[in-house]
Amino acid sequence: MAKLIYSMITSLDGYAEAAEGGLGTGAEDPEVHTFVNDLFRPVGTYLYGRRMYETMVYWETALDEPGQPPHIAQYARDWQAAEKVVYSTTLDAVSSAKTRIEPSFDPDAVRRLKAEADADLTVDGPNLAAQAIAAGLVDEYHLFITTSVVGGGKRFFPDGVRLDLELVEERAFAASGLIYARYRTR
Repeated sequence: MAKLIYSMITSLDGYAEAAEGGLGTGAEDPEVHTFVNDLFRPVGTYLYGRRMYETMVYWETALDEPGQPPHIAQYARDWQAAEKVVYSTTLDAVSSAKTRIEPSFDPDAVRRLKAEADADLTVDGPNLAAQAIAAGLVDEYHLFITTSVVGGGKRFFPDGVRLDLELVEERAFAASGLIYARYRTR
């Protein structure tokens, strides 16, 4: 059975999206980006809400831009190779290959996807992840913690959820100050 992974950049105070914008990510650090590439290369399917898909669809054409550094080009190739499922009632069409639209998040359908998949899946974006967490579907949490405290916005973990997690990996990136922490559901 494949794992469902929830991974986002999060502020030090636990926000995946700040109320007024940036998180001071550190993701532009080539060392961090290369680490992310290696971490998510084996992912076979990305689960997105509309807004996250509209952000990530950049990778469909990123290779068309001349002079992309190797770590950016590699991420684009890996992203293009994966399947994408976009949950949206407002999106009429997609602009990337290997992508389909589903009108709503169905926990039972995601359970079947996990059971039938040869490769892991990710759920991306705090709103969609909240639904997967509430349904007990998330197996691992990958946090990329910035050095910023933003004071509000959309939380990485939804309110009202209690989880018992086990820390299985951690890494600090000196240049950006970013900390990676991977937790497994007990």
